[in-house]
Amino acid sequence: MDLMDCDQTLLYFDDPIASEIEVLIAKASDAYGHGEAETYLLRAYFLAPEQLVVLVALYRYYFYQHRLTDALIIAKRALNVVGQRLGFCSGWQQLQLSRVEQVERSAVGLLRFYLLVLKASAYLHLRLGHYPEAQSQLEKLIELDSQDRLGGQMLLKWIPTNEMVIVTEE
Repeated sequence: MDLMDCDQTLLYFDDPIASEIEVLIAKASDAYGHGEAETYLLRAYFLAPEQLVVLVALYRYYFYQHRLTDALIIAKRALNVVGQRLGFCSGWQQLQLSRVEQVERSAVGLLRFYLLVLKASAYLHLRLGHYPEAQSQLEKLIELDSQDRLGGQMLLKWIPTNEMVIVTEE
């Protein structure tokens, strides 16, 4: 399965969205530099907690505000929501390549989104210094994306190993 082949698939932002949610996201965008953006995004989340556009907007807000722990919470929520839609009920840790290969062609975009959220979560763990969590998520991503179309191998190289020596000036 080619994770980059999304010609015949729906993407996360193709989900129908209520006009009230669209308005809240637009208001959050307009208020980004004024401190009210989070309130609008949280209201949108309260009204549509499984709407992927809302989760992405909230994730981006936290990420660009350098609130990485909050962004990680949203990434975990997105993994759960998308995992349920794809039928991955047991979570990313137990997900096997054979199950991923059973995903219908029309859901490849959603599968790619799921794997990109897994990568984003690993990146956040890496930035937060949670190296074991980052490593396990990246190893799972690489297992499921054996062609490395999503770039998990590159991030895995940034995880410190026991063989690395930190040199300091004395």
